[in-house]
Amino acid sequence: MTTRVIIVDDQAMVRAGFAALLAAQSDIDVVGDAPDGVQGVALSRRTHPDVVLMDVRMPEMDGLEAARQLLDPPAGVVHRPKVLMLTTFDVDDYVYEALRAGASGFLLKDAPPADLISAVRVVAAGEALLAPSVTRRLIADFARQRPAPRKDRASLRLNGLTPRETEVLELIARGLSNQEIAETLVLAEQTVKTHIGRVLAKLELRDRAQAVIFAYESGLVSPGVN
Repeated sequence: MTTRVIIVDDQAMVRAGFAALLAAQSDIDVVGDAPDGVQGVALSRRTHPDVVLMDVRMPEMDGLEAARQLLDPPAGVVHRPKVLMLTTFDVDDYVYEALRAGASGFLLKDAPPADLISAVRVVAAGEALLAPSVTRRLIADFARQRPAPRKDRASLRLNGLTPRETEVLELIARGLSNQEIAETLVLAEQTVKTHIGRVLAKLELRDRAQAVIFAYESGLVSPGVN
């Protein structure tokens, strides 16, 4: 099955480079590109891509607002693509807000080509992309800028988790991959996947990205504490 992709970025060279790289893959079809959020949303509405590569900072409409419009469309619009944010380390909490809006994750613009290709495939498959090395640095930074944890309702939801599920959620928030969680807890990787599925279901979270945010906002994990 071919994954349909559009690229939304205000730098023409970035769009061209990403398009050439992705189009060379037999399972990825680049169906268009746009230089800003306004045109990106319109293009997505026309072409119905599976994945939108979305830059954070652009003229006319930034990637955050564009992601919101794509992921929470008006009545009558049924298509909701997966959104993968493109960013750099100097971005503030735009990416954090994009994850809250429903983006499937983020990727550094200077990531190796193989990481970009893999990211598109991961997101298209319905998984959240939170690369451990990026998660540890960025999510913690974003969380430091947030208000005090909302421990009331969130704590009640946490109480519904088993001790093992709580451990798994904490390790997800600290940026560990499924394999690393399995090694840490001495479990089979498939067992870890099962626990993650139960955590998401019990907490009514859409994906791994929302799980990370919930862990910080509930106070389960504190920024900067390893």
